[in-house]
Amino acid sequence: MMESNDCVFLFSPILDETLKRIYGNASNLPWEDGFLDSLSLVNSEKAVKEVIQQPLVEGIDDHLVEFSEAMRTVSKVLRRAAEGKASAQAEASEWKRKYELERERNRQLENKGLNSNYNVEKGDNSADHLKLMSETAEPSQFGNEKNGIYSHEVLRDREHNAYSNVQGKLIRKASFKLQWYCKGEKNDQHKHDIVSFEKGNITTAERSSKQICLKWESPPQTVLILTKPNSTSVKVICAEMVRWLKEKKLNIYVEPRVRTELVTESSYYDFVQTWKDDDGFLLLHEKVDLVVTLGGDGTVLWAASMFKGPVPPIVPFSLGSLGFMTPFHSEQYKECLKSILQGPISITLRHRLQCHVIRESAKTESESEEPILVLNEVTIDRGISSFLTNLECYCDNSFVTCVQGDGLILSTTSGSTAYSLAAGGSMVHPQVPGILFTPICPHSLSFRPLILPEYVTLRIQVALNSRGPAWVSFDGKDRKQLSQGDALVCSMSIWPVPTACRGDSTNDFLHSIHEGLHWNLRKTQSGDGPRDS
Repeated sequence: MMESNDCVFLFSPILDETLKRIYGNASNLPWEDGFLDSLSLVNSEKAVKEVIQQPLVEGIDDHLVEFSEAMRTVSKVLRRAAEGKASAQAEASEWKRKYELERERNRQLENKGLNSNYNVEKGDNSADHLKLMSETAEPSQFGNEKNGIYSHEVLRDREHNAYSNVQGKLIRKASFKLQWYCKGEKNDQHKHDIVSFEKGNITTAERSSKQICLKWESPPQTVLILTKPNSTSVKVICAEMVRWLKEKKLNIYVEPRVRTELVTESSYYDFVQTWKDDDGFLLLHEKVDLVVTLGGDGTVLWAASMFKGPVPPIVPFSLGSLGFMTPFHSEQYKECLKSILQGPISITLRHRLQCHVIRESAKTESESEEPILVLNEVTIDRGISSFLTNLECYCDNSFVTCVQGDGLILSTTSGSTAYSLAAGGSMVHPQVPGILFTPICPHSLSFRPLILPEYVTLRIQVALNSRGPAWVSFDGKDRKQLSQGDALVCSMSIWPVPTACRGDSTNDFLHSIHEGLHWNLRKTQSGDGPRDS
């Protein structure tokens, strides 16, 4: 932001020439009597009045208008600089106040947690922190390199919340770690692309093709089961699974609706746990070691939406119409769960987008609405309006394009087989860290979809001259209207969704597009007929 003294320096040549025309070539210009100092004052209008009241040289009427305009311009710039500085100081004070409150709250929580742990395990200071690290071959803006792996912390339970109260007993969460593995080999180190500059040539000596493997360090004790509603077959399998997990002496959580159905069927299921309010709902990640979904991809999306921060590993069983994210068969749930509870298991880290709406009336981006996490895509469309959308798109403050059409899809790679695919986007392996930029029916012959790197921040704003509003939806839900000037800001979330694999990540992905979409299914050409000689 430009300071007052900078403004004066910028306009000094203009004022000097103007004042010489007005006052002649006299040596005693107001310029040399501390006028610049007066201009640097916040009260710039007073400085202007002082100059105007100076005695004028004869014959300067022709320059009076020019002089007045110059002084008015300086006055406006100084006033804006002063207002901007005051606004910045007020904003800085507010952020400092919030920081101090947050630090004090964290200090109180840490003290409370230490006291709680001391009562549970007196003298034991070696409590393991549960960490889930998302790993790829490239460094990320969200975290630091650790053991050669791009990594931010995805799931970390500190000592003060490592215990949960289940039926009057303090239960410690299971801890685990992620490893890289390739062709049966397991280790904790990821091989980077090794860049060589020998003899002036740039080469990459090695590329990694490793998958991600989850290994339990302590056995899981609490399982959350989420089911597709209004399905008789799902209810039957859920009841059987609850009985089987109870025999394994595991604590079981279900949704309040499911618990009511189970208890209504038989009082045997009275041991099943659930939550009663929003506080219990928001603290699920502190209690649950493993999530089991019974349904289709929509049930996986629902499971991901329940966790606004860290997400426990999800085991998705296929009981829906399409299964791009549900590789396990429900008929074999006993064998699958037994293998997963013992570990190790292959994991797909599915990236999510963090989105928030900034209204045109907001003064700063900090006044945005509550952020929303999406696993598939965020869609901006024209809704019921008959007019084209007019969306101005920016990537890290660089202008990308203006979308004129039915709308725009910002998709994760996991969502590349959903709405983005129907709109002409490419199918992308779910562990590729990127953001798909796919237009919906653009009124252009040259508008092709893009795939952008994960570290960018996208800003989509409804143009001020747009003929109508737009509508935004997040994984097909939470639909909101965007008026002219409103904006949607999206970036990659630091909280991915870990889903268990039946084989490994790549095999599951290829199997899903073959079975779900019949990708490249074609009758094989006959070997009979003419051949090249």
